[in-house]
Amino acid sequence: MSAVEQSKVLLSEKRGHIGIITFNRPEQHNALSPELLGDLCAVLADWATSGDVRVVVFTGAGDKAFSAGYDINAIATVGPEHRASLEKGRASSEQSNKQAGKSPLDRGLEAVKNFPYPTIAMLNGHCFGGALHLALCCDIRIAADHISMAMPPAKLGVVYGADGLLQFIQVLGTAKGREMFFTGRTYKGEHIAAMGLAGQLVPAEQLASTVFAMAEDIALNAPLALRGIKRIMNIVELPALSEAMHNEAHELVAESFRSSDLKEGQAAFLEKRKPVFRGE
Repeated sequence: MSAVEQSKVLLSEKRGHIGIITFNRPEQHNALSPELLGDLCAVLADWATSGDVRVVVFTGAGDKAFSAGYDINAIATVGPEHRASLEKGRASSEQSNKQAGKSPLDRGLEAVKNFPYPTIAMLNGHCFGGALHLALCCDIRIAADHISMAMPPAKLGVVYGADGLLQFIQVLGTAKGREMFFTGRTYKGEHIAAMGLAGQLVPAEQLASTVFAMAEDIALNAPLALRGIKRIMNIVELPALSEAMHNEAHELVAESFRSSDLKEGQAAFLEKRKPVFRGE
């Protein structure tokens, strides 16, 4: 086993050709902070360049949470106003332009989805919001059978973006994607499998052995074949939204971030009460 690279919020380790990334904020239920997502992008970029890692496993520290989702205290950083401010100060290089205006969550999700080799979400605990989106960006999801999963933007007063909604539709299908986002329900047990949120549900004590057995099987395969298959699958799944559609979706998201309902949704979440929305 290689030496473990450690930061305050992220752990990364290599076991042969298997890379392991652990969200390391257990006291915050492994919430995805901008710092954590920045470290995540850096690790994946390094592994993509080296080519040594042929499968990546993502999991959460402790036994309670894979991740509670994007840090509620940093939610403004995924809003349109924040992205616009980033665009004003962007650098002149082509790569910087591509990344300009993208939130930490956007960059983290893209890094996971576009990692050149297969990825596995080892869902050891509850998984909500942006973390569920990240799990769906992984190629494979294997979950402990006691966990909960939910997508709560409507409960927070947030309109989720077009790219994110498309990712859920691609994985779950239109009907199940609509159910998940319109209700904001929490899914457990067999309902997780029925919704297509995880390919396998196993007892918690069997989770690691099940995941790493699959990771070993993947890592033994031809790297060129793994890279090629992964890339083609990503190509054929690319959405074809017109500029007008993107613009309309952007304005709907922006409207939600300007609303009093968003402030009420955040306050209710932090105060652990039911929100009282006014539709404004």
